[in-house]
Amino acid sequence: MTNDLFSQSAEKFQKDNAPLAERLRPHKVEEIIGQDHLLGEDGALKKWISQDKIPSIILWGPPGSGKTTLARAIARSTHSHFMSLSAVLSGVKELRATVEAAKEQLQYHQRPSILFIDEIHRFNKAQQDALLPHLEDGTLTLIGATTENPSFEVIGPLLSRCRVFLLHSLDESALKSLVKKAEKTLGKKLSDVASQFLVKDAQGDARRMLNTLEIAAHLSQEGELIDLKEVSQATQHTPLTYDKNGEAHYNLISAFIKSMRASKPDAAIYYLARMYEAGEDPRFLARRMVIFAAEDIGITDPQALNLAVSAMQAYEFVGRAEGWIPLAEAATYLAQAPKSNASYQAYKNAKAEISQSGSLPVPLQLRNAPTKLMKDLDYGKDYRYAHSDPEGSKEMECLPDKIAGKKFFIPNID
Repeated sequence: MTNDLFSQSAEKFQKDNAPLAERLRPHKVEEIIGQDHLLGEDGALKKWISQDKIPSIILWGPPGSGKTTLARAIARSTHSHFMSLSAVLSGVKELRATVEAAKEQLQYHQRPSILFIDEIHRFNKAQQDALLPHLEDGTLTLIGATTENPSFEVIGPLLSRCRVFLLHSLDESALKSLVKKAEKTLGKKLSDVASQFLVKDAQGDARRMLNTLEIAAHLSQEGELIDLKEVSQATQHTPLTYDKNGEAHYNLISAFIKSMRASKPDAAIYYLARMYEAGEDPRFLARRMVIFAAEDIGITDPQALNLAVSAMQAYEFVGRAEGWIPLAEAATYLAQAPKSNASYQAYKNAKAEISQSGSLPVPLQLRNAPTKLMKDLDYGKDYRYAHSDPEGSKEMECLPDKIAGKKFFIPNID
């Protein structure tokens, strides 16, 4: 009895002194938030879990999105024997021991053991190869977790035996609900401005947010609100004034676009950094630069659009930590490029004409004539083929008769 009491007391002490993120970790699949595409009513993973028929899967997602939490919740909902390894700490020896344990369990359970491998991309090719025969013979069902693209980090034969599920960064709604739970656990409240900054600073990473909040709670006075001062101290940087839905958002993006249009690379990079560091969605910034390249630079430098699109794709590839580098390259290039909105304005001119004149008939010489009837109706007659009659092609009218000779495209180059 004494030993049992001591064990229970030690367990309670450990739980009470565990990091806040661990204390708030969901234990059931139903408690997990922010991954409705996988765990909602129509989610494939939810159905497999409810049927206790888990296939081998790879959970791919950014830090703090809940990969380990989901794996542990699956462990509590299955009747299979559950084991776990960390690819950072484990080698071939530990892997072999785990496989042997799984073989022993198979004799009792008559179903594969589930092996969770955290950071599976850290296993080398030989270690990943060692898993294959045990997945094939039904000894193991694999749940791997990785922050890296499994297409590049998991060997093909292993990847082909697994279903890949992508976990998303937690959105602001999910993070705010976590903050409410954390406040109850801590017995402290955050001010509205502190809560808003904490959620934005987390950038979708629940663990990072909860660790920051725990530090801020220790910095605050007994019984007092956790304010912006404590949260900013915990994050080790000063919060920037920025509201993605308010005036600052529109003012800064306007200043960014107008600085590039005015060919001011210093101002452009300043406003880009202001927004990026304040937590603006980098995809929004990349999107605006793609539009700017086509609208304000256009055919004066066609490479500008290619560079803007490449910067957008590069951000998706490298992620937020270093994604600012290709975005900065694009912003400074676009700011220095020659400017012309001729293509943009030409489209608007044509649109205005269409609104006024309606659907005018296409000139006969430009119409396709696949049948004899169409040829008899003069479809395609007097068409001048540019490759065999370049001069005639230049003189041929291509606009409808009613607006023949109309000018929509008027070149203008800075």
